Amino acid sequence: MELLIVLAIPLLGAAVLALVGQRGFAPRINLAFSAATFVAACVLTARVIFQGPMLVFAEQFFIDPFNVFLVTLTAFVGMTTAAFSRPYMRIEQDRGRLTAARLRLYHSMYQAFMFTMLLALTTNNLGLLWVAMEAATLTTVLLVSLYRTKASLEAAWKYFILCGVGIALALFGTVLLYFAAERVLGHAGMNALLWTQLDAVKGRLEPGIIGIAFVFLLVGYGTKVGLAPLHSWLPDAHAEGPTPVSAVLSGLLLNVALYAVMRSKVLVEGSLHAAWPGQMLMAFGLFSVLVGAFLLWRQKDVKRMFAYSSIEHMGIITFAFGMGGPVANFAALLHMTGHALTKSAIFYTTGHASQKAHSQRIDDIQGLREQSPALGWGLMIGVLAIAGMPPFSVFASEFLILTTAMQQQPWATPILLLGLGVAFGALFLRGQGMVFGRSNLRELSHAPNMTPVFVHLALVLLLGLWMPQFLVSWWHTAAAMIGG
Repeated sequence: MELLIVLAIPLLGAAVLALVGQRGFAPRINLAFSAATFVAACVLTARVIFQGPMLVFAEQFFIDPFNVFLVTLTAFVGMTTAAFSRPYMRIEQDRGRLTAARLRLYHSMYQAFMFTMLLALTTNNLGLLWVAMEAATLTTVLLVSLYRTKASLEAAWKYFILCGVGIALALFGTVLLYFAAERVLGHAGMNALLWTQLDAVKGRLEPGIIGIAFVFLLVGYGTKVGLAPLHSWLPDAHAEGPTPVSAVLSGLLLNVALYAVMRSKVLVEGSLHAAWPGQMLMAFGLFSVLVGAFLLWRQKDVKRMFAYSSIEHMGIITFAFGMGGPVANFAALLHMTGHALTKSAIFYTTGHASQKAHSQRIDDIQGLREQSPALGWGLMIGVLAIAGMPPFSVFASEFLILTTAMQQQPWATPILLLGLGVAFGALFLRGQGMVFGRSNLRELSHAPNMTPVFVHLALVLLLGLWMPQFLVSWWHTAAAMIGG
């Protein structure tokens, strides 16, 4: 019942907001549905923590410590982004960038996007997982193109085509998984795409078929993760879409796509008993770290810059999952959390900063601290956190990943340090100018909602200083389930 409520709330929200989304109270309804989803996710989490994993609805849905953690994180970021978007979208409407009809589309598609994310995380059927990821592509295409400018339409088409190709490759990988499973399960082949069924017989699956399937799944879903060289859609989508869309793309979609990759990795490692799947993840991860870090220096658009930062951090997480083992997996889960919370907070601040400057150019955004202290300090703290400064949780997770790499993959340590150092320099230099320069900014017609920013940053700080024991146990259990 708890899972049904979690999935039903955003789906109902999408339908309701499709009817009333252009009215003045629509942002409050959007926030109410998002808050209700978060409460339902917390109830579901408590059920899993106290009663263990759940198989429901004829085994089509499976909830365990790994995915329920991501369900809660997704619902929380979805709620805070909905709160942030209220004043942000009102300002955009006042400036004529959005009409009432486009706001209606935004609110409806926002809830539809949340539904696809939660569906992808909770389904036990790998075929349904693919459908959910494809549906997420369709909803985000509409969100990215919301402004209907030439640049936003180009970004949406680029996103649609590249991710469409990627998801087609993932479909082929899913078909290969079904083929391998049906040969083992026989008459039970109707359940051949259920992850729990595949996990139970993974040692009997044909290694050659499973290996090929993993390659297609990694490349397919890796496109949506934004792993280099499959990343080219991501900076455009982040830069041209509304800032709330950038926040959920960076904080949620990338995590969910990586979740799909990790579910596949568990199966292929159990079938092959080989190291190369992890090595592929490490290779993609390190390359993404370097590409994201060095391209940070070339960016003049603030949202594109932080989009490349997302590529770098997803590379770090992918590398950690590739190493595997309890410590690396734990660090990867911690980094997923820290990145989602910090990056969404950064996009909240840069969104309002861009509105103040009437531009997304970094050179045009100067003196935030002088003109708007809360916005300026929010951005500065966010930049320090995402750059890996102590005592934030991003530093803790990067430290764990680096120390584990020194022990298990010493050859990768210099590459990681290079990428982290280059990214730190770029972020600190650009962030400092935007915050402490001479102010040339204007007042906003509606006061920005800074509560989500500081709530996110406070949580990232708390996780860096002290982690509740139940959360540590939760992540340890999830890390063990991922294996490696």
